[in-house]
Amino acid sequence: MVIVMEQGAEPGQIEAVIEAVQKEGFTPFVNPGVERKVIAVLGVIDSVKVALVDRFSNLPGVERVQLISEAYKLSSRSYHPEDTLIEVGGVRIGGPEVVIIAGPCSVESRSQILEAAEAVKAAGAKMLRGGAFKPRTSPYSFQGLGEPGLKLLAEAREATGLPVVTEVLDPHDISLVVKYADVLQVGARNMQNYALLQRLGKTSKPVLLKRGPGCRLREMLQAAEYIMIGGNHRIILCERGITTFEDATRNTTDINAIPVLKHWSHLPVILDPSHSTGHVRYVSAIACAGVAAGADGLIVEVHPNPAEALSDGVQSLTPERFQQMMQVVKRVSWAVGREVAAK
Repeated sequence: MVIVMEQGAEPGQIEAVIEAVQKEGFTPFVNPGVERKVIAVLGVIDSVKVALVDRFSNLPGVERVQLISEAYKLSSRSYHPEDTLIEVGGVRIGGPEVVIIAGPCSVESRSQILEAAEAVKAAGAKMLRGGAFKPRTSPYSFQGLGEPGLKLLAEAREATGLPVVTEVLDPHDISLVVKYADVLQVGARNMQNYALLQRLGKTSKPVLLKRGPGCRLREMLQAAEYIMIGGNHRIILCERGITTFEDATRNTTDINAIPVLKHWSHLPVILDPSHSTGHVRYVSAIACAGVAAGADGLIVEVHPNPAEALSDGVQSLTPERFQQMMQVVKRVSWAVGREVAAK
C-alpha cells in the first residue's frame, strides 16, 4: 500500500507516519521525488490491509491510503506518479532528450575503444558502452578483458567526457566495476540473478536492467524491485528483444514493451535495437520505431571494424552507418516532440 500525504505536510507528520508503519512491523519507503510525499508500505499481509488502511488514514497530514495490487511496488506509478529522471555525468535520462548510448560489444584494445568512443561522440552519442566482462553462450568465445578492459573504458571517458556503461556479471565483481563505470548494466541472462540484483541495491550507481529473453514485463519490474528495496532507485529499464517462434532475426523486438512500461512504471525505458534484431540491416529501422513508441534512449553497438570484432560483429554498426542512423533517429524524435543530441 501507499500512504499519500497532504501537500505541504509537515516533516513531523511525515516522521510520525513512518514511525507508525515501523511500529506495525512493516518497512516504509519515502518517495523523495514529488511535492506531495508518498510513503510505500512493504511487507503488508493481506489479512491486515483493511485495518491498516483505516489506521493510517486517521494520522495527521495523511490525505489518503491506497492499496497497490501489483506485485511490483516501488517501480509502480502508484508510488511515484512522476517520471523519474536519472542524471549520469550531466546526462539526464527520462527527460525530453532521447539519450543515445553507443560503443562496441566488447572492449578489445586501447586503439579500438578510443576510436569507437571518439566516433560515437562525434555522431551525437551521450554515453559510451563497452563490455569488459562478457557472458557468452559458448565457453570458448571471447569472455572480455576484465579489469584491463575497465581501465581502457575509464581512459576513453577521460578522453571524450562520455559516461561509461558496462556490464557486471557477478556480485563479487561489483566493488571492482564501480571504480570505473558510471552505469552498471545487468544483462538479459542475469535479469533474474537475484543475488546480483540485491547487491546492486546497495550501490549508489545507476543500473541499466535488460529484459530477459523469456521474461514478462511484470517479471522485469519485479527484478527492478529487488534493486529498489535495497535503496537504489536509479534504474533504467531496457527492452532488448524476446525469444519467440520467429527466427528471421536474433530476437523479436517487443515495441509494445516501451509504452506499456512507461504506463506501468515511472522508471526510464530505453531500447537495444542491436540485440533485438541481431543484424546491422535492421538496427536503424527498429531504433526509429523505439523512439516513435516513446523510448527515452537507445543503446547501440558500434565498432570501428565489425568484420574483425571479437563479439557481435554482425549486429555492430560502423561509425559511418551509426552517423547515418543518428540523422534518421533525430528526424523521428523531432516528429514526436523529442530531441536527440541536445546541447
